[in-house]
Amino acid sequence: MTYKNRFPQIISALFLSFLLISSIRLTASEEKKTFEPGPFIIEHIMDSYGWHIITCQDRDVSIPLPIILFDDWKPVFFMSGKFHHGHDSYKGYAIGFTENTKNKIVKLSGEYAGYSGHITEDMAAHIDNEAKLIDISITKNVCALFISIILISWIFLSVAKKYKANPCSAPKGMQSIFEMLILFVRDNIAKPSIGSRYGKYLPYLLTLFFFIFINNLLGLLPIFPGGANLTGNIAVTMILALITFFVTNFSANKSYWVHIFNTPGVPWWLKIPIPLMPIVELVGVITKPLVLMIRLFANISAGHIIIMGFICLIFIFGQMAPALGYGVSVVSIFFYLFMGLLELIVAFVQAFVFTLLTSLYIGMAIEEHHHEEHHEETVVKVTNE
Repeated sequence: MTYKNRFPQIISALFLSFLLISSIRLTASEEKKTFEPGPFIIEHIMDSYGWHIITCQDRDVSIPLPIILFDDWKPVFFMSGKFHHGHDSYKGYAIGFTENTKNKIVKLSGEYAGYSGHITEDMAAHIDNEAKLIDISITKNVCALFISIILISWIFLSVAKKYKANPCSAPKGMQSIFEMLILFVRDNIAKPSIGSRYGKYLPYLLTLFFFIFINNLLGLLPIFPGGANLTGNIAVTMILALITFFVTNFSANKSYWVHIFNTPGVPWWLKIPIPLMPIVELVGVITKPLVLMIRLFANISAGHIIIMGFICLIFIFGQMAPALGYGVSVVSIFFYLFMGLLELIVAFVQAFVFTLLTSLYIGMAIEEHHHEEHHEETVVKVTNE
């Protein structure tokens, strides 16, 4: 029997497996408490101190990550597994369990100083808010960042090695795929936006494009090493936007700054005594990276939230009646697959848009305006004559 003939059987087996896992999770949830979609979704898109893999029969399977703290400049090191998914403290340290301390590590004081054991509600009064903790732990997003760096380095070092070994041969395999994308960034983004000086900025644009694109794809994988919402983390998108901001403004020429502080063709009363136009232009300089930051963060996070929302429908209706949960699961899985395919397109589009806008900002910063000023002088002279 060919794979084509087995395809319906494979789909059916995967579907039944998913229903089995769903029913196990539902049984565990019903025994403990009512399923809450809000915390479930937030847990999957937020950063964490461990890499959660799966929950089966009320047991969490996850990869522990290093906890690295400086407590009053004294180094503290242990693995996040000591926290037992946030339920326990270890040597007086715990993952925040109050509204004001969620998603960060806190230190316990008083009778619970150095305590290792289960966390209870009465411990909230013993959180040391004055503790000088510096947290440089390897969280899920940091681990995902290292994984993507290793993956990107391996891909491009392998491609470069093949080019070096056979510079005149036709590209094959992975080399042919990435050559197409590299030429796309060069010919459709860098050259049209920056012009003849594109070569100086092409390495940065390629790094930016492939970093965003590959991390977007990894974020769509439901299992390790995927599943981290790296490009949906506003801290990551902020750093990318700041790098673009510094590259743009440190590359800017004299004409760029003249057009900001003394915009040609603008009436003098918009510049003096109140520098209205320079203020508007300076605000534009700041809002450009903000737009890059928010656009990438919002689009990627929204995609993950929608996908998780469809999965939550199975558990929500399953709590009403198991048969209803099974029925809704068919629709949820269909929309999950549809959104997954749509997110593949979004992964590419967001990398393309971020890189394109970056190249446009750089192009505007290094563009010479002598020809425009000469043209304006010629028009004025002809008009006077």
